[in-house]
Amino acid sequence: MKVYDAPSIRNVAVVGHGGCGKTSLVSAMLFDMGAVNRLGRVDEGTTVTDFDPDEVDRKISLQCALAYGEWKKNKVNLLDAPGYANFLSEARAALRVADAALLVVDSVSGVEVQTEKVWGYAADYEIPRLMVVNRMDRERASFLRALESLQRAFGRAVVPLAIPLGEEKGFVGIAELVGEKADVYESDQSGKVKTVDLPAEVQEAARSWREKLVEMVAESNEDLMEAFFNDGTLSQEDLARGLRQAVMAGRVFPVLPASSLRNVGIHPLLDAVCDLLPSPADRGEVTGTDPAKKVETTRKPTADAPLSAFVFKSIADPHAGRITLFRVYSGTMKSDTTVYNANREVAERLGSLELLQGKTQTPILEIQAGDIGAVAKLKETQTNDTLCDKAHPIVYPPVVYPEPATTFAIEPKTRGDEDKISAALHRLMEEDPVLRVSRDPQTHETLLSGMGQLHVEVVVGKLRKRFKVEVNLRKPKIPYRETIKGAAEGHGRHKKQTGGHGQFGDCKIRMKPLPRGSDFKFVDDIFGGSIPKNFIPAVEKGIQDARLRGYIAGFPMVDFQVELFDGQYHDVDSSEMSFKIAGSLAYKDAVAKCRPTILEPVMKVEIAVPEEYAGAVMGDLSSRRGRPQGMEPRGSLQVIKAEVPLSEMLSYDAELTSMTGARGSYHMEMSHYDEVPSHLQEKIVTASKAERGEVKEEA
Repeated sequence: MKVYDAPSIRNVAVVGHGGCGKTSLVSAMLFDMGAVNRLGRVDEGTTVTDFDPDEVDRKISLQCALAYGEWKKNKVNLLDAPGYANFLSEARAALRVADAALLVVDSVSGVEVQTEKVWGYAADYEIPRLMVVNRMDRERASFLRALESLQRAFGRAVVPLAIPLGEEKGFVGIAELVGEKADVYESDQSGKVKTVDLPAEVQEAARSWREKLVEMVAESNEDLMEAFFNDGTLSQEDLARGLRQAVMAGRVFPVLPASSLRNVGIHPLLDAVCDLLPSPADRGEVTGTDPAKKVETTRKPTADAPLSAFVFKSIADPHAGRITLFRVYSGTMKSDTTVYNANREVAERLGSLELLQGKTQTPILEIQAGDIGAVAKLKETQTNDTLCDKAHPIVYPPVVYPEPATTFAIEPKTRGDEDKISAALHRLMEEDPVLRVSRDPQTHETLLSGMGQLHVEVVVGKLRKRFKVEVNLRKPKIPYRETIKGAAEGHGRHKKQTGGHGQFGDCKIRMKPLPRGSDFKFVDDIFGGSIPKNFIPAVEKGIQDARLRGYIAGFPMVDFQVELFDGQYHDVDSSEMSFKIAGSLAYKDAVAKCRPTILEPVMKVEIAVPEEYAGAVMGDLSSRRGRPQGMEPRGSLQVIKAEVPLSEMLSYDAELTSMTGARGSYHMEMSHYDEVPSHLQEKIVTASKAERGEVKEEA
């Protein structure tokens, strides 16, 4: 297998909103580069980068996949990233190791919610962006409408590099603005193209758009601006050179039309990837931290520099073990050698290095700076780690993953699978850093948290298919709490005589509410020795145990103070157990008089939706007992902020998708506890008692 150096490599993350044809576009690019011998289709499950059984079944990308081909003697690494909100963290990881982004939009829908998000990720990493208006063969396809939406969202620096010849079923090719030629494609999806003069019907439009392109390129450079003012245009040589510089500097964002399904417009796209987008050498030195000296350090993207590589993804394969995907930033990584993991301060023995074409692995002896590869069965290395030369250590900044938005409770279908679930989930968490597994100390449930319901369902599918573990998935129990609204005194007396030593403990307490978040406070106010000092902790222990069992519905009692102020004891019959029981009796006596109530967790919610859905979302939040906290624009989206009870948000992921046609996204985090309205408390009490087997739950 050929080894490529940094100037001959293009690392491109293919990103965009879900359903805009990214995977199909990658398939067409691979086919036209000769990397595969058939044009893969998503609906047939034959694409290179959607190889997971769940991806084939659902017909959407669920994880970032790597593929490569050669064009103009350059190796083009394509990172095909998911576009649905539940899996967008994969796009962030892909952009982290890419040198440029290929942003795909649909010819009918234009800019959508996730389009703006991935644009923001690319801007965070300061990488150039090339855009494709895909699926130009669709009904109601409009290049101009899609272009206008791109310019509204991202500014006037978005300019076409080519315009389509026809639209919908009549889309047969493109008119190139720089070369002022037309590419007309065969109708057999072979990608064969014939270059001709611009047809008369597009000459005027092509001239107008070319002038706009020349103006934008001239504005990006003072020397070019001067030449433009002097001559009224730019020479072909100046335009080509200036365009490349402007794209790499992030001052111009070219747009091309294409149809991945019909394999039209792919050649000019590949030309643009190689001619306009930067190689790792063009991007220059990369910056990290010297872990020993705690200072910033850099590496040159050359094969003879000290080795450094960043791990951006791990795959949990039940047969091959952990497969580690990495980008070499400097030096040369070789098979069957030892490298140093600077994050974990351990040596790792490398086996055979591989290049990934989807799921197909091709062995390679070495991978030079700038290239992307994989290796199996590393013992310690995980996502976000840096592998390097031990004599020249460096740690690269990690990918920052979002916090999970949705939580479900899981339990094994068969009792013997608890240990298998734990091991399998640990493997999947290595593969997907967004996943969280925890155990609720109050409800004793195992909780699985992800970016949304679909995300969690996919994880459950992987447990079943990869690790042969069957689980039940259900909404988690709400961690309700109880508290008091008034103050009162309570008396607890435990006396029991059974022959020999008896049991005796007597205590009096005052109970009063505390501010939210105070949990519990115990005050010893005993004077005169009415209760010996050694028995006072037992009273507190009795109250603590009783409060965790609640009073109304079995939920922990919080935000109150107990003051122990009097009591009695017996020289012979008193014991720690007696006073522990007396403390719990005093608690029950007092809490009944303190107007106990139920608290529920309230979440701080941010929902991003297109403006046309904002009113419907606000109304829906009000119906969920939500309290709107304001709304602000973010690009073409409206971000609605609200506080909503957790009990009203358990299935919100699916409902928001239904309400907005998958064009909305949300994030929520814990805000505070608030009192449950009185008309809902009876339902909570009944459900809780039914769960504990005290009463039958009403249908």
